[in-house]
Amino acid sequence: MEKILDFVKKNKLIKPGEVIGVGVSGGVDSMALLHFLHSNKELLDIDVVAIHINHGIREESDDEALFVLQKCREMGVRVYKFTIDSPKIAKDKKVSIETAARDGRYGVFEALVKKDIVDKIALAHHQSDQAETILMHIFRGSGLAGARGMEPIRDKIYIRPMLPVSKEEIEDYASMNGIEYVEDSSNADTNYTRNYLRHVVMKDILKKWPNAIEAINNFALAVCDDDDYIKSVTNTNALIVDDKIVQMPCSYFYGSSAIYSRIVFETLSLIGVKKDIERKHIEMIKELAFSENGKKIKLPYDIVVSKEYDFLTFVNNHVEKSKLSKGLKIGEFEAKGYGKVVIKRVKTSNMKDENALYFDYRKVPKDAKWRYREDGDVFEKFGGGTKKLKSFLIDKKIPVRVRDFIPVLASENEVYVIAGVEVSEKLRVEGDVPTCFKLVLEKE
Repeated sequence: MEKILDFVKKNKLIKPGEVIGVGVSGGVDSMALLHFLHSNKELLDIDVVAIHINHGIREESDDEALFVLQKCREMGVRVYKFTIDSPKIAKDKKVSIETAARDGRYGVFEALVKKDIVDKIALAHHQSDQAETILMHIFRGSGLAGARGMEPIRDKIYIRPMLPVSKEEIEDYASMNGIEYVEDSSNADTNYTRNYLRHVVMKDILKKWPNAIEAINNFALAVCDDDDYIKSVTNTNALIVDDKIVQMPCSYFYGSSAIYSRIVFETLSLIGVKKDIERKHIEMIKELAFSENGKKIKLPYDIVVSKEYDFLTFVNNHVEKSKLSKGLKIGEFEAKGYGKVVIKRVKTSNMKDENALYFDYRKVPKDAKWRYREDGDVFEKFGGGTKKLKSFLIDKKIPVRVRDFIPVLASENEVYVIAGVEVSEKLRVEGDVPTCFKLVLEKE
């Protein structure tokens, strides 16, 4: 286990004075990592805390949480305990339990870092985990990026100090130091992808090639060297970057696939996608580059790639749309993915801002609320003429990726205000009314 200290130093995983949060499940790997970092905290000049997350999947999870709390008290380690509802996350996001648990877990980690409770998160991945991850990436169709496996440090937050350590070394360390741990019953369930790979595929591989784990890890190190060199000679200066949109010249695809594939990965990374992109997606993008103008394809994570003359435009359409149900009143509210809606009462004599919408709040039905558009919505245009809301937004050339995030003030299916777009004829300010409402949209 002493090789961990050399690995930490070589890869600059930890800085003096940092608070390191260790993800602790109660299993032998995480308990050993917690013990090791806590035992060496003076040498590393760090503070160590434990983070335990109950994923809401197994009945014995509560007992495991109590076990972790007890062992942390015995070691004198501060512990943060959380519970997430993985089944609900899986249902809401339509993903597997594995993915839901991971997303929920990393959501907790990110929150702790953002709140400055910890500086980094230490994860207990080791050589066997690395070998399994590499094989999973290869089986899914990944290129060199996936064959690299897990990095020692990711996003400057997540560190993996035990990557150079074998499972046997961890178990020996736990035995020598009297470290108690619990066995996660779900680890034996081969319905989970990683468990199937670990208990079925790797088991057979190791029977034939006993040194397979070490060999796969050495292969990953060689891949990293090659990949880093190719990246160093790859020029991405021609990319045009604008928030969630990146434009990539089609001319890149006249070069080597070793180069353009990395430029595609860099492009996707710039709009927030760093996983689940396979060779088949790269080929789809290449075909698009040589297709007719206006054609488009969809990729995972709501990414849309469009051919626009000499460029491919990559757009990230993924936004977590929050629920919206608010009554009409003076003030402001956020519409995630669209902007901030600001409403004020003003004198009708001051209706001079061309970028604002003005309407007579007295004419708004009492049950009207701000919400997002729904099927069956209709809207009476300013000046007259009723249309389906969808058709009206098309006429206004509102992009499809924006329409679902526009707040509308509506009573049943009658829309009276489309924030930042238009006001219904039914709310026209007329006569001698002294005041009206002014709506301004501050775009994100």
